[in-house]
Amino acid sequence: MQAVTQDHYGDTDQLRLEELRRPTVGPRDVLIRVKAAGVDRGTWHLMTGRPFAVRLGFGLRRPKVRVLGRDVAGVVEAVGSEVTGTSVGDEVMGTARGSFADLAVVPESRLVAKPVRASFEEAATLPVSAGTALQAARLAGITEGQRVLVIGASGGVGSFLVQLAAARGAEVTGVASGSKADLVRELGAAHVIDYTREEIGADGSTYDVIVDLAGLRSLRLLRRSLAPRGTLVIAGGEGGDRVLGGAHRQLAALALSPFTRQRLTALMSRETAEVFGEVARLVDEGTLRAEVERTYPLADAAKAIDHLAAGHARGKVAVTV
Repeated sequence: MQAVTQDHYGDTDQLRLEELRRPTVGPRDVLIRVKAAGVDRGTWHLMTGRPFAVRLGFGLRRPKVRVLGRDVAGVVEAVGSEVTGTSVGDEVMGTARGSFADLAVVPESRLVAKPVRASFEEAATLPVSAGTALQAARLAGITEGQRVLVIGASGGVGSFLVQLAAARGAEVTGVASGSKADLVRELGAAHVIDYTREEIGADGSTYDVIVDLAGLRSLRLLRRSLAPRGTLVIAGGEGGDRVLGGAHRQLAALALSPFTRQRLTALMSRETAEVFGEVARLVDEGTLRAEVERTYPLADAAKAIDHLAAGHARGKVAVTV
């Protein structure tokens, strides 16, 4: 099979399209004929090994898994001896141990039926990003009538969170560049802050919920825009130091929360069939949709990652196989 591989951490120039053996399927695994794979910021972090904390789980000196990619959608080609809920021929989505390939192995615990209303390209962008957005909405406890600020509203996770918050009846303000404001409004935001022209809180507005998915704003700045008993969820952030990246803000939020009336939390998202199944249900009922801006063939996977890393993506990017 063909696969996009890496032997060392680094930029996209060290990726290559390689012919590999058919992967081995464990007793609780499912082999998928890949139709599409999702691309997100996590793809870049796992490729570069930055920040260094990423390497603790994925290989200190070099990647444990040579094939890049996690999000996947495709058709079941084979199942392990202990798999009971999935059959050959099923259309599925989930997270794999290397999805930029013709074939991918997925544990059944991270696999669900593909939404009927989603194409393979759309479904491939759902598990990690929409799953993270769903968990952020749950953790924040977003309810009808709340004022919700989503920082990073035009990105992969943000584009889903705006939809989820709006569907729950919240008044959503999205933070994005001016060129992406139209997308954020289409997804359900009532207001958009163009971060290239204005910082959050500049007009004195406060929010019941703030979900920070991007950037490296200080806790002090975020708390100034948070209602006295509001909830802050830090679920991401780029930049920071070489070791922890932006994770120091999550640690600081958790440490400070017991000493303030504001609820300061950090999201550690999980990849489970329960989460993915709820995402699929929301897509099929019309509450959630994947805004796929662009697709790339497998041979151009490096271009897909570069496009995303440069901040050009409006919503989601997928690799087709």
